[in-house]
Amino acid sequence: MVNRLLIIQPSYYRAKTDRTIVRVRRREVVPLALPYLAALTPREWNVTLVDEMLEGVDFDASADLVAITAWTLNSYRAYDLAAEFRKRGKRVVLGGPHVYFYPEEAAEHCDAVGVGEGELIWQRMLDDAAKGRLQVIYRPEGHSDLKGLPFPRYDLLNLRPYGRIKTFAVQATRGCPFTCDFCSERLYLGGGFRRRPVEEVVEEIRRLPSRYLLFAESNFGGKRSYAMQLMEAIVPLKRYWSTLWSLNLCADKEFMDLAQRSGLLHVNIGIESVDPNTIAEMKKRQNKVQQYQAIFTDLRRRGISYSLNFIFGWDTESKAVFPSTLGFLRDHKVPAAFFNVLTPEKGTAYFERMRRQDRIFDAHEIGRWPHDRCHIRPSYCTAQELEENVQHLYREFYSLPSMLARLPPPLSRASIASWVLNFSQRCMARAAAENRSFGTF
Repeated sequence: MVNRLLIIQPSYYRAKTDRTIVRVRRREVVPLALPYLAALTPREWNVTLVDEMLEGVDFDASADLVAITAWTLNSYRAYDLAAEFRKRGKRVVLGGPHVYFYPEEAAEHCDAVGVGEGELIWQRMLDDAAKGRLQVIYRPEGHSDLKGLPFPRYDLLNLRPYGRIKTFAVQATRGCPFTCDFCSERLYLGGGFRRRPVEEVVEEIRRLPSRYLLFAESNFGGKRSYAMQLMEAIVPLKRYWSTLWSLNLCADKEFMDLAQRSGLLHVNIGIESVDPNTIAEMKKRQNKVQQYQAIFTDLRRRGISYSLNFIFGWDTESKAVFPSTLGFLRDHKVPAAFFNVLTPEKGTAYFERMRRQDRIFDAHEIGRWPHDRCHIRPSYCTAQELEENVQHLYREFYSLPSMLARLPPPLSRASIASWVLNFSQRCMARAAAENRSFGTF
């Protein structure tokens, strides 16, 4: 018997007061979740994939089971999708990072939830669904060792909306060796740091129909020796790749030489702040403020595009942090930057500290809506002022005069990548400003 499975990656609503579904005509990176979950599905299931940001959902589609993967941002949309399918008598299962933190909430909106890594529970969920005996909650025992992961089913995905030059996401590791107390990602990824066999990662890259890829890691260089082995192995493949890693690796000449030789195009770095006291407060010892200038100079010399992540709202800051950060970025001609409001993510040590100090408000709404919202009472300004300052950074940093002053001519792959990223963030900053309503969620 062939069972029909519909797997959906939901979009999200524009705002709490505007339930318009966000849609785009094109996405920059081919998503991994949909084709990978399809690859974990036995061949006796007939699988259909839907990326709702690119296409509508057919609630009357022939499906014996509907699987929806949810982040907190699209959780309300996921629940509404589940409700519509269940009205039509279809069974619905939910999974994803949101379900990890809100399993009981999610279970109220579906027939079953999968909490944790799919490799260890997906087959069991499908077997139970086929036999009509779905449990309410499925949890894995232990963690996947990442060996023998199947090649994603890109044949089931319409690849046309992902641009002429497609970038595919590849996962080589899971987790992060660091324990930043504001980060929730290491929790739903199972803690610790695990690695796939290098030869399996290389084979996946070899089979991708593009020379461009994104290593979708929490920290690509979490285990230096592994990263070196992987980079050495992909040199002959002549690929161009992007990823995220910690700042200290940029000061490692041997590491950077190999990264450059293996085709590194762009790296995202979480430096978080230009203030040493704030770095110390967040216990990010691998970040050395005194190294920033030399590292940026070296990246430019190598022709590697890079972007920096910042977080604002720490008790060690003052309002002076905003103009000083903008001045720092302009002085160093940083190609791209992301400005974030410090958020008490559920499950983190920071969340618990803010809760004990009674500084969190609208806790249930954290992460549910697009754009940076402040859910804490900052020590040096109001929540509204913090949001306004972050939006001001985006507007100023991605203004045309700023871009022209910071960015090199688009004559290389790396510089073209920087320009594309800047125009993308410029558009997003405009959208955020247009849809923003301070103090209302």
